[in-house]
Amino acid sequence: MRIIVSGCFDIIHPGHIHLLKEAAEIGDVIVIIARDSTIERYKNERPIIPEQQRLEVIKSIKYVTDAFLGSEGNGDHGYLQFALTLKPDIIFLGPNQRTSVKYLKKGLEKYNSEHVQVRRLDKLYDKFELHSSSAIKEKIKNQSKKKNKRT
Repeated sequence: MRIIVSGCFDIIHPGHIHLLKEAAEIGDVIVIIARDSTIERYKNERPIIPEQQRLEVIKSIKYVTDAFLGSEGNGDHGYLQFALTLKPDIIFLGPNQRTSVKYLKKGLEKYNSEHVQVRRLDKLYDKFELHSSSAIKEKIKNQSKKKNKRT
């Protein structure tokens, strides 16, 4: 089975690894990395790690069969188009991904690909305090503020 996973993968953390591992238990994992411009448009900030570096890191993870940069500037629509060219059996979403299952299913129907399943991982992997890129960034900001106050 071919499993498509997409995301920013800005600062790799245990939640990312958990998502990729869960997907790999189902089949071959193909990752679509969000472009820097897409992240900036949707999150209103540039990623910390540039897209080519994020791509290289993701490709090196043992659960990943292959990875590609997503479409420039198309958001969810581009993601859907790109995923369909890869002919997946499953599109596998993270628990906190903004992409709507309903939107994807509707798009799949439009392109006569109703056979592609859309699944979402049930819950966040929160075994550790720093289980998201946002939590890691926040901790860095707070530590930086504390350090600046001391100097």
